[in-house]
Amino acid sequence: MNKNAAYYIKQLGLTQHVEGGAYRETYRSECILDTKTLTNAFSGPRNASTAIYFLLSYGEFSAFHKIASDELWHFYTGNKLTIYEIETNGNLITHKLGSNTDMGETFQCVVKAGNWFGSRCEIENGFSLAGCTVAPGFDFSDLALADKNILSAQYPLHRLLIESMCY
Repeated sequence: MNKNAAYYIKQLGLTQHVEGGAYRETYRSECILDTKTLTNAFSGPRNASTAIYFLLSYGEFSAFHKIASDELWHFYTGNKLTIYEIETNGNLITHKLGSNTDMGETFQCVVKAGNWFGSRCEIENGFSLAGCTVAPGFDFSDLALADKNILSAQYPLHRLLIESMCY
């Protein structure tokens, strides 16, 4: 059997994510961090850590967004996933998440808290299955989806990329 995107979506029980792609939460720490231990970026207590499976097929993208925590990405299978991260100073970092280390791909990368980022599988007919670990743990109240006009005005050098990866 060909293990394609549809196979993993079914086998792992993935559902549509608001930012694009398919996901399923696999872990949520029982340890709760009190607001006194967190920065002002958090509106309330958070689980110490969370983890998800995340899958993107060719032609899909994870829209530019930011969260209040660092996000550690892990490559599992499929094709290279390109993660575009815009630092607050406007510097663009292009992470190549994958298994071909000879081509500069890495099995893990980190997107820093508060940076805008989006991702896509750029291999025609391909897919990327990854995992994301967030600490302090992810909460949808910490998610900000980018407005392409506002983000493009803030980072005009990256306008074409931003416009291609926003809803």
